[in-house]
Amino acid sequence: MKGRVLVVDDEKNITVVLQAMLERAEYETIAVDQPREALKLIEDEEFDVIITDLTMPEVDGFEILRHAQKLHPETPVVMITAYGTVESAVNALKNGAFDFISKPFDQADLLSITAKATETCLRRRAELNYSGREISALVGQSAPLQEIFKVITKVAKSPSAVLISGERGTGKELVAFEIHRLSDRASKPFIKINCAAIPPAQLEGELFGQAQGATGPKMGRFELAHEGTLFLDEVSELPIEMQVRVLRVLQDQTLERVDGVSPIRIDVRVIAATHRDLAQEAKLGKFRDDLLYKLSVVPIFLPPLKSRPEDIESLAKFFISQLNQRLKKAITGLEPATLSALKRYAWPGNIRQLENVLERMMLMAEGLLLTTRDLPDDIPSGQTTGDANLLTDFKEVVRRKTQSVERDLIEKALLDTHGNVTKAAEKLGLSRKGLQLKMKEVGVRRGG
Repeated sequence: MKGRVLVVDDEKNITVVLQAMLERAEYETIAVDQPREALKLIEDEEFDVIITDLTMPEVDGFEILRHAQKLHPETPVVMITAYGTVESAVNALKNGAFDFISKPFDQADLLSITAKATETCLRRRAELNYSGREISALVGQSAPLQEIFKVITKVAKSPSAVLISGERGTGKELVAFEIHRLSDRASKPFIKINCAAIPPAQLEGELFGQAQGATGPKMGRFELAHEGTLFLDEVSELPIEMQVRVLRVLQDQTLERVDGVSPIRIDVRVIAATHRDLAQEAKLGKFRDDLLYKLSVVPIFLPPLKSRPEDIESLAKFFISQLNQRLKKAITGLEPATLSALKRYAWPGNIRQLENVLERMMLMAEGLLLTTRDLPDDIPSGQTTGDANLLTDFKEVVRRKTQSVERDLIEKALLDTHGNVTKAAEKLGLSRKGLQLKMKEVGVRRGG
């Protein structure tokens, strides 16, 4: 489906006609002829576009507009006006309506306006989703994290491309938005696209737009991000032929829509992210060298959570505070044994998994403090009893602390050398083989 549309008109036959037109154009459409029912739907559900008659008894189009603006300010509202009522249409636009359509309906106009409204909603929602959010990926005191924050601060105001690498769930998208938020483009759109989530046959149109779509010209993500930032998530999954077009757009800052002939000038800052080693992908012929160089002017590697257990306490406090608001809870924190168990766990799903685990614990918790009883079965509490275990526990603490220090040093060296293992080994006074063994021992992966 192209989008979700709510149609409101007190004349039943009008709603039937509009619903049929929109559904033939592949829009999911809910049509109601009771305006008060529409107010309830707007409260309970989310729509990409609202199309409402302006003149209705009891609840008119202006009340629908005000209600939508209050609850869903990102959702465009299109007014239906009787033929010739120009003054009413202008008044609706002044009050924040996106556009208007006149009775009798012209199907082409209806679909064109709906398509533009859907694209506008996409852009607004992308901006609102991130506005004011704290950056959980940067919560913590570990040395690698502080170095990353310094890099972000230095490069944010430049137009240079940034390539963020790291395992899934490490917070690459949030770091991308932090760069956007600190840039001179902060008031402009932050548009994202997951290159792995869209079928290859549709990806070209999503990126570059279409000159002749079903409802007329359609803007792609590059155009939607004009003067702002485009976040290419999972950029390694771009088909090789698409990589050529992306490279050309980055070089020329112009694009042509699918089936189009006129070049369109754009001003876009690109931030890409990947969980793969793109240098290795390039060696295998799966990713173009020239595109890699263009994207990685500033490389940032996000370390996995298991390599910075000292950040787990700060992250847990952050998530508990956020989840208390969302879940209407009043959890005060973690007992020490619970925090120790979380620090010992390997976190294959990284920060995203930690957030999900804490949410599950908070939902099931019986008290105000999260205890080892609240831990999921797959996270061992690690609790022991008796003096016989004290020496073993002490040695384990020392071993983990030593590994933590080693991880920090290795990751800082890799950051300083942009992931070059040979140069990082020289910096640390180790052989390349020695560093590789130590990386494997303490759980450090080389960034892409």
